[in-house]
Formats: sequence, C-alpha cells, structure tokens
Amino acid sequence: MSPSPAPPSPAATPSAREAWKGIELSLNQSLDHCIKCNVCMSACPVAAVTDTFPGPKSVGPQAQRFRQPGQPVPDDSVDYCSGCRVCNEVCPTGVKIAELNSRARAQIVAERGAPLRNKIIGRAGVVGRLSSGPQAPLVNLGLSIKPVRWAIEQVMQIHRDAPLPAASSYTFRSWFKRHRPTGVARKQVVYFHGCSTQYYEPHVGKAAIAVLERNGFEVIIPKQGCCGLPLLSNGDFPAAKGRHMYNVEHLLPYVRRGIPVVGTSTSCTLTLKEEAPELIGLHSQDVKDVAAGTYDIFEFLRNLAEDGELDTDFRPIERTLPYHPPCQLRAHRIGRPAMDVLALVPGLRLDESHADCCGIAGTYGLKKEKYQIGMDVGAKLFGFVKDAGSDLALCDSETCRWQISHGTGVVTKHPIEILAEAYGEG
Repeated sequence: MSPSPAPPSPAATPSAREAWKGIELSLNQSLDHCIKCNVCMSACPVAAVTDTFPGPKSVGPQAQRFRQPGQPVPDDSVDYCSGCRVCNEVCPTGVKIAELNSRARAQIVAERGAPLRNKIIGRAGVVGRLSSGPQAPLVNLGLSIKPVRWAIEQVMQIHRDAPLPAASSYTFRSWFKRHRPTGVARKQVVYFHGCSTQYYEPHVGKAAIAVLERNGFEVIIPKQGCCGLPLLSNGDFPAAKGRHMYNVEHLLPYVRRGIPVVGTSTSCTLTLKEEAPELIGLHSQDVKDVAAGTYDIFEFLRNLAEDGELDTDFRPIERTLPYHPPCQLRAHRIGRPAMDVLALVPGLRLDESHADCCGIAGTYGLKKEKYQIGMDVGAKLFGFVKDAGSDLALCDSETCRWQISHGTGVVTKHPIEILAEAYGEG
C-alpha cells in the first residue's frame, strides 16, 4: 500500500507516528471493502463526460493496490478526479474513494513537485489579499479584457473563460471593524468567514452577521486563515497542514469555552470538520474539539429551530427559487439544512436540483485542460437553472455559485442572503 505523500520523519514524536498509522489503517481497511461493483464508475460525473478519467474504481481502489513505497505512481489520470465525492455517496460498502484519490495526487506532487499554476491557485488567501482592496477595480478590469485572459492562459494555463470572481474593493474584516451590533446579545458565536467572503463576497458575511445578531448572538471574528482546501485539492498536503493547524490554534480557545464556530462556506466548514483531519492524519484532541465545535451556518440555524430558539418572525417572500446543494454540503451528511430553514419563510419555495455536480470543483474547472470537462459536468445543472425561469438561483458554495452564473447567466446568492432578506435586513 502507498505511503503518505509526506509521512512523519523517523525523528517524529510517537504521537505523530501513531496518528499517521491511524489514517493509513483507516484508508487501507476502506480499500479492502471494495467489491468491484462498479457503482462508483456509473455515478462518476467526470468519467461520464471524458475518457481522460477512467473512473473512481480504476484510479482509486484498483490502482491503490499497486502503489508501493518508492515505486512510480501507476496512473497519472488520478489528477483528473475532481474530488466531488459522488463516488463516496454511492459506494455501498463505504470505500473512501475520493480520499484515496486525493492522497494519490499528493503522492505525485511529493515526488515531482507541483506546477506554478497549482501553487498559486492553491493559495487562495494570498491571491485574495493581492486582489482585493483599493486596487480591486483595476484587477477586475484587467481580468475582463480578453487579450489579458488569453495571456494568462498561455502563461499560467488558467482557462481564458474560467469564472474568476470579482475582487471586492473592501474586505469583510474591514467592514466588521466598523460594524456596530444591533439588538441585545445573549449568547456568543464565532464566525469563520473564509477567503471568499473576506476578499470577494463581503455581502455574504454581512448577511450572516445580520441573521446571527437577529437571533441574539454576539458574533466574534478571531484570527483565521485559508481553510487549506485549495492546497489539499492541488496535492500540497504539508502547506495545508500548516493552514489547518493555524486555524485550530485560533479557534480552539473559543470551542473550549463552549462557543460554536459557524461558517457560510460549506467547503471551509467541511475542511475544518473532516477533510483536513482525515486526509492529513490530524487526530489530536485539539483538532477533534474544533471539528466537533464547527457547523455549517444552516446546520446551526436548524438546530436553533429544532430547539425552539430561532426567531421566525419572517416577512413573506413570494418566490420559487432553484437551489443546488453542492457536493461539499452533501459530504457533511446533514441533509439539506438550508431548505429546512427557508421552508419556514412564508411564501418561499425552493426547487432542489438533483444534478450531481456543478463541475467547478473548487480550482479544478479553472485549469485549461479541465475547464471543458467542468462545463460538461455542469451541463445538467445549468439546464435545470435555465428551465426554472428564475432570475435568481441559490447555492451554499461560493465556487459553485460562480460556476452556475458562468454557465447560465443567472445571478446566484448564498441562501443566508435570502434569510436576511426575510428578516428585513439588507
């Protein structure tokens, strides 16, 4: 079986070595549960649109048996796995196929290095800091000029038509410093805003703050960095580990005091709760405590509603809106909390998409060689949104929202923005 892309050194502490053995054992036991039923092959949205990717079983459990220490990676096509986790959802025996594929990709990166493009797009926080602020209008203008995008494609291999988000002229944290809370706070909650809200969509964070304060929470914004998911997706596990542990360090004091952490990026919250610990092998009590204390914002709000603590004094919204539950949300295994909460708003109806994936898969669909694959994967979802006839669609994931708007021309919003509207905010 394959080693980790960056296993602990012989000088590592016993606890580090034991943690690594734990993840190896977990994945290897998962691998042995594959019964070669081919259900994952039939369900894979990437394999359905391109022959470049032979399918989850072929590059996951099947190829994994040939990944030996010091031997060449047997199938480079694993890099075409988008990490959408549909294979995990349909596997009848619980094989962690997406995780096996991610770690195989990381093995390739550890052995050969990563291209400059992947190093850059994997560092979402750095790119955001350089793009947002007073220079944002100039950055956005440059990215709207076709010859500039053509040049970027030639140099960086980022597709000229890929949906790059518009940078904000101010950051969410700069707005929050000036923000004056409304109402009387009876409880506290930590908000993990993530890179997208910080640098591209401060309005999503504003809506989240409005909703949380309406429900009697003092919102705390501690130091935080990128969740590390773009690094994980591009195979840079050592850098992702650093990002994750930085966030654990700054979130842990609040979690230990019983203050929950909520996030509006379902990708960020999944990374904090499961993806980073599982892929990198982080099993300390600190990591476990932060994971247990982290919630998707609608998961958190649904819990309030179930306890009779959610403010349900909503204004009617007479609309039917298409809604796509993204892959990262489905991987939480918490159902459809946004639909459950928004069902409490009078007059509002959400029409759920049953498309497997939007195709963007974080940074996957930005890449020149994968852009068209992403668009083909998202075709079913694009058709669903267009057929809905609405000028607005909802989705919990930022990259999915950008992809949906790119593929349909329809404006997309985070469901929290609709809930804020129902409260009369914004």
